[in-house]
Amino acid sequence: MSRKHLISIISDGTGETAATMIRAALVQYSHSDIQIIRNKNVRSENHIDALIDECAAGNGMIVHTVASPSMRKKIQERASEKGILSFDLLGPLLGTLDSFFGFASESQVGVLRAVNENYFKRIEAIEYTVKHDDGKTLHDLDKADIILLGISRTSKTPLSIFLSHKGWKVANVPMVLNTPVPEEVFKVDQRRIVGLLIDIESLQRIRKNRLEKFGQDPGGDYASLSTILQEIEYATGVFKQNRKWPVFNVTDRALEETATEIVKVISSRLGLPDSVIF
Repeated sequence: MSRKHLISIISDGTGETAATMIRAALVQYSHSDIQIIRNKNVRSENHIDALIDECAAGNGMIVHTVASPSMRKKIQERASEKGILSFDLLGPLLGTLDSFFGFASESQVGVLRAVNENYFKRIEAIEYTVKHDDGKTLHDLDKADIILLGISRTSKTPLSIFLSHKGWKVANVPMVLNTPVPEEVFKVDQRRIVGLLIDIESLQRIRKNRLEKFGQDPGGDYASLSTILQEIEYATGVFKQNRKWPVFNVTDRALEETATEIVKVISSRLGLPDSVIF
């Protein structure tokens, strides 16, 4: 029976970066019996000594992501003394970046943890936003950071996706002529709701182009001026009844421009720091 191989991760953060890279490399060693132990928030030499002793007792190897040069050196020296292999994932990259920038790194501990947290926050935001596109899901609308309301072709989906890639959970709800706004919208924090409008001529042009793109008749009700006027009047009326909702006109505006203004307003209303504005 083949022995189990131990890989011990030492990290001043969560160790998730090292674990991810190890798993990626281990795809090449599918027949090996491997145990990965992730040791988080390692900030002292005594802690390092104890972990390396444990690893040596299990005849394992060390993989570490530690920002402090002195701590990295300590790990290398202690591993060598114990006769076990060690691999520094972060040090060589920092050394190369030092040369590239012309100055030394700040050696901030837990920096990879912050990177990981931001990454997973964006993934979570994107998943939420996709599930809540075009009013698909309303039962957990209260979990949205931003809720967009607007009639068809007012950039609800593109704005939602753009904002989600910045880490915002966005739900967008369509406004349909002669159909009340879903009651779930009125049960959530009204500071998070944003209305979208567009000029009549621009909307007609966009709708006609969309119909032609899919080989449909652009002369139907969907793209007619009378229908569009009714829809815009309906949406405008709803927004006037709910004056707490800021309204943005998206006519001929870049997504990033509108998204930035939305985030500024929402951040101000929720008391969030300016740093959240991209």
